[in-house]
Amino acid sequence: MSATSSPPGPRPRLVPQAGPSAWRAPDLRPADWMVPLGTEDAAEIEAVLAALGGRAPATAAEAPLPRLGAVLRQAATRLDTGRGLVLLRGLNLDQLGEGEAGAEALLLVLGTHLGRALPQGNAGEAVQRLDSPAGGATRWRFHADAADIVALLTLRQPPDVDPVMLVSAASVHNEMLKRNRAALELLYAPIPHLLLQEEGATPAVVALPVFSTASGAFVGRYARDAIDAAQRLPETPRLTAAQVEALDSLDAICAEPGLALRMEVRPGDVLLFNPLLVWKRRAEAVEGDAGAVRQALRLMLVTPSSRALPHGLAAVGEAPAPGATGGMVGG
Repeated sequence: MSATSSPPGPRPRLVPQAGPSAWRAPDLRPADWMVPLGTEDAAEIEAVLAALGGRAPATAAEAPLPRLGAVLRQAATRLDTGRGLVLLRGLNLDQLGEGEAGAEALLLVLGTHLGRALPQGNAGEAVQRLDSPAGGATRWRFHADAADIVALLTLRQPPDVDPVMLVSAASVHNEMLKRNRAALELLYAPIPHLLLQEEGATPAVVALPVFSTASGAFVGRYARDAIDAAQRLPETPRLTAAQVEALDSLDAICAEPGLALRMEVRPGDVLLFNPLLVWKRRAEAVEGDAGAVRQALRLMLVTPSSRALPHGLAAVGEAPAPGATGGMVGG
């Protein structure tokens, strides 16, 4: 196992986070996060997909969207300096044809106007399918993927499946500041995380904070699964009882009623969010449960305009559960 750590720095200056990204669910109206798409937008997408003929575009120039491209650029600004989330609504997946392949092509076209796709999974694919279980999942936590932008295209949303849930990292930070400054300070200190790597690679651990600042901007990147995975390696320094308590407190605050936004999604909806500012719930299904699931496609992107990250932070995301095989389960 290889391990790296961040050099110790000065104690953090704990201050409340302000601005549009520090929201609570009651503060938001649908107009704060929903962007309706019309027939002209759909027509642009259909024309691009037909011209590509099933080929993934390498650049935005290969997938021209004169009208929708401007909408996506505005959405990117809202992700970086606004609420941190945008829902594009109004696309009809049936009109795209080719089932999931058509939906994947749609997501890749939109992605070229937002950033560069990151590889996912053992095969390094750009688009990955996520299956989210119905209510009553054995465990769920809020987490942040290792990307500047996460794009989720809903394929299937049964009525008895829980809604998408998102929480503001800044608001969670502020709640911890009010309740337990000592616990919050521990989350600004480096904590061992298991890095996401190709299958068969030597496990690598890096020590990174949950909360930090980069270029003067607030960063919240929470990956409890990666922290827990690092602890399963005998060479990893053990978390202290105070660190575990701080992480448990963070989980509890995220799950409190009234903080997280419950978002009902429909097939064709494209949810965009900035995981440095907004954390998403991730659920785990009961083993062997073949009940209702939400199906979505996920594209993770890096952008040239995103805020700089502390060294190593971009490589940390959700770690696979012990013994996990096959497709991913997401929230």
